Amino acid sequence: MKNIFNQLHAEEMVNRIDNLNPSSKPQWGKMDVAKMLAHCSSFQDIAMGNAFPSRGWLGILIGKFVKPIFYNDKPLPQNMSTIPTILILDEKEFDTEKEKLKQKIIAFQNNGPQKCTNHPHPFFGKLTSEQWGKGIYKHLDHHLKQFGV
Repeated sequence: MKNIFNQLHAEEMVNRIDNLNPSSKPQWGKMDVAKMLAHCSSFQDIAMGNAFPSRGWLGILIGKFVKPIFYNDKPLPQNMSTIPTILILDEKEFDTEKEKLKQKIIAFQNNGPQKCTNHPHPFFGKLTSEQWGKGIYKHLDHHLKQFGV
């Protein structure tokens, strides 16, 4: 499983993001490309310890039992529900969101596993830095595939 803490894997993500453009269309889902970039950036904030969404009751109930879906080798399901606080509804500016996400990926990778949050994931609960690294890669991969890159 690829891990965003691996420099080559982080560079792969940044390069794939560079292949997006404002007219990139989703193969599934409701977000446009700028909203998707903002969504991924907001998710990075959680992993970096810059945002602390509370855990919902469903996550508390079953999160620890299903958390391997976040960091295993199987692709995430299309149209999977998301953390409500990172559901992007307002319009976003593509170039701004693209650069913001790239910088967060680079910073997260450069900071390494030791700077990863200890705060629980809002659905899956407590994760190790390795699980976060794999999960961040998998989440980005999911959304970049959504837009064909």
